[in-house]
Amino acid sequence: MTSQMPPVAGVWRRLGALVYDTLVIIAVLMVATVPFLPLLHGKVLVPREVGPLAYVYWLWQLAVIAVFFGYFWTRRGQTVGMVAWRVRLERRDGSRIGWLDAIKRIGIALLLAAPFLLGYPLVWGRWADPRLRLLATCISLAPLVLAYLWIWIDPDRLSLYDRWAKTRMVVLPKK
Repeated sequence: MTSQMPPVAGVWRRLGALVYDTLVIIAVLMVATVPFLPLLHGKVLVPREVGPLAYVYWLWQLAVIAVFFGYFWTRRGQTVGMVAWRVRLERRDGSRIGWLDAIKRIGIALLLAAPFLLGYPLVWGRWADPRLRLLATCISLAPLVLAYLWIWIDPDRLSLYDRWAKTRMVVLPKK
C-alpha cells in the first residue's frame, strides 16, 4: 500500500495563512517592543530620534519573527495561520523540517527582502516625494514577491523559497 503525498498549496491558500500570521506577528512584536520602551523617553524608534537603538530594535524584530516561524515550523510544520488554512511546511520527502531548514528558508526570505530592509531605512525613506518612496518600495520588494509568485509557473507548484530550501507547503485534508 503506497501513501499518496498531499497536494502542494497554491498561492491563495498560502496568502491566507500569511495574512493570519501577520496579525499574530504584529501582536508578538508589540510585546517584543516592551523592553525598548523605557529607553525611548517618548521618542519614536527611528535613527534620527534615537540613533543606533533603532537599528538594534529592527534587528530584534527580525530575530523575533525568525524565532516565531522557526519554532512553529520545526514543532508541527504549521504556524497559527497555517493551521487555520490547513497547510503544512515539510521537506520534500514529507518529513518535518528541522532548524537548519527553517534557518535556510528565513535566510532566503531575508536575502530577497534585503533591498527593502536596507534601502528604506538608509536611503529612500528620507526622500521627500512620496511617489518616489512608493516606487522604490515596490521595486525593492519585487524579488520577495516574485519568489513567492513563482508558484504559478513552477511545474511542481513550489515557490523559490521551497525550491531553494528543498521544502514544500502542502494542503492537509479536512478532518
